[in-house]
Amino acid sequence: MKHKKKPLDLNRVTFTSLKRKRHKIGKTLFAKPWRNGGMLTDFLNSLPGILAGKEFREVVERIAKAVLQKKMVLLGMGAHPIKVGLNPILIDWMEKGVLKGIAMNGACLVHDAEIAMAGHTSEEVDEELSNGTFGMVKETHETINHAIRDGVQKGWGIGESIGRKIQSGNFPYKHLSLLAAGQRLGVPITVHIAIGTDINHMGPSADGSAIGKGSLQDFHAFASLVSQLEKGVFINLGSAVILPEVFLKALALARNLGHPLVNLTTVNMDFIHHYRPSLNVVKRPTLKGGKGYTLIGHHELMFPLLTAAVLEEL
Repeated sequence: MKHKKKPLDLNRVTFTSLKRKRHKIGKTLFAKPWRNGGMLTDFLNSLPGILAGKEFREVVERIAKAVLQKKMVLLGMGAHPIKVGLNPILIDWMEKGVLKGIAMNGACLVHDAEIAMAGHTSEEVDEELSNGTFGMVKETHETINHAIRDGVQKGWGIGESIGRKIQSGNFPYKHLSLLAAGQRLGVPITVHIAIGTDINHMGPSADGSAIGKGSLQDFHAFASLVSQLEKGVFINLGSAVILPEVFLKALALARNLGHPLVNLTTVNMDFIHHYRPSLNVVKRPTLKGGKGYTLIGHHELMFPLLTAAVLEEL
């Protein structure tokens, strides 16, 4: 025999006053409407002090503070920021002393070198792959692979090898090259390569021993930069796998060698949440101290906004 359950007596519900309740959102955090003729700082101050609006301003303040205190500000990147036209902004940050080092993946070499050579890059992959011609660009293969081979023989890493090649050679658009700017300004640029991921690995001029030796040398150089990140900032811009992994290993190596790196700021900037950047950039490195941030959005919008905001703060 089934027993009937008595309904809850809602007349016994206990209420509390709205005035006594603690809430996360208040009117002081609301956005402010835009007023024509305002400055960039007015726009930034008009953002809501909630979630990404609050965190964006915190990131700006932390980067500016690191620059003013002459601390390390490092940027790791994939190739997409180059392909959406951010080289001039990155170079400007280098010239103004914000960035003290850049780490990039192997695809960055391709796009940076092609821009320096021709002023354009990023072929139509679908079309070229169907025709069997994807990645088979003679000048790109030979310029990158010969520079790596020659530079490694002189004791240089890959970033320095190609940076020197572009900066000293007949490259019409070298002023748009990150690698050349690194050499011109004395800002170290390191390159971290996974064999087989880049088009210049597909031809006979690729030298695996030189690529491996040069990239390992660049890893050691990057680890040295990471070891100086106490009270500094590391930004991961558009690398979902390679740079988050390289950063974590460099951080582990630096701590193993006696650099505690307790107070550091990490920032991941990408279109979506990825597993490795979320853990290897934002969460794990800041477990001992400091703070990690995630800023999601299109690089061609978010990064120019960040760079401008930092320069205004400075």
